[in-house]
Amino acid sequence: MTTDTTETAPWLWDEPTWRGKVDKVRAGRSLAPERWPNGARMAFAVSFDSDHETFELKNGGRSIGRMSQGQYGARRGVWRILKVLERHGVSASFFVPAVSALINPDEIRAARDGGHEIGIHSWIHEMNSGLDHATERDLALRAADVLERLSGVRPVGMRTASWDFSPHTLAIVREMGLLYDSSLMADDEPYELLENGEPTGVVEIPVEWIRDDAPYMAMDRGGGARPYGGPAMVADILRRELDVAHAEGGLFQMTLHPHHVGHRSRIFILEETILHAREKGDVWFCTHAELARYCAEEGGLALP
Repeated sequence: MTTDTTETAPWLWDEPTWRGKVDKVRAGRSLAPERWPNGARMAFAVSFDSDHETFELKNGGRSIGRMSQGQYGARRGVWRILKVLERHGVSASFFVPAVSALINPDEIRAARDGGHEIGIHSWIHEMNSGLDHATERDLALRAADVLERLSGVRPVGMRTASWDFSPHTLAIVREMGLLYDSSLMADDEPYELLENGEPTGVVEIPVEWIRDDAPYMAMDRGGGARPYGGPAMVADILRRELDVAHAEGGLFQMTLHPHHVGHRSRIFILEETILHAREKGDVWFCTHAELARYCAEEGGLALP
């Protein structure tokens, strides 16, 4: 049996082949606005990926121990988070797999009632790159329907599970008429996504593993994931990211997980980061939807 070396040996690709891969989905023009609302110097957008039990269910649900780790996020962590957000008057974005929402509908209602955004985060934390177009599309549409039914609001943004963006994802985002995606990492500031070199009108709110608690805090007894830094280190990294974002007049975005940051010894990371931003005195606290809408309007994009 022979193997197609055009897939296994990229050094044999001709230029149209490698350019086609590079240009499939790419950062277009920056949507960083000239000014933030109310004269603010910086935008602050905090998000929470409420993976909960789905982080293990996607692997077949074989480890009850790992599912209990996820259950902690829904049972304890998210409620600590909501109290901190309420105490400081900060609105956040919660990206929730549909199955997680079905298991924990009270979380969806509580987040909605607290003025927070609910965004799409897969069906069961599946990896998009392992799916065909029809399957990925079906799961995304079903996930949006579930979140709308539980929250009463149709989601306007998507974050793929594990930030796994397939060649089909952007086309599905566009078909669904979503305002924004928040799965890619090409900039610090919001930008317009290009597909095959053409502007799409979709706002990208970029993420980064540096501003995500999971790489520092994840623990898997049966795998290779081990925490490699204490909470104080994570808080310091986020503070430094925030300081430079403020100095540059840009966006500070961070991604946290209730089953990580929601623990007693870690919740201070969220609170201290908010307080550090408050001390600046000229920060716009916003959901990802509010941020994307503002950047789209300032950038002259047609809103869906």
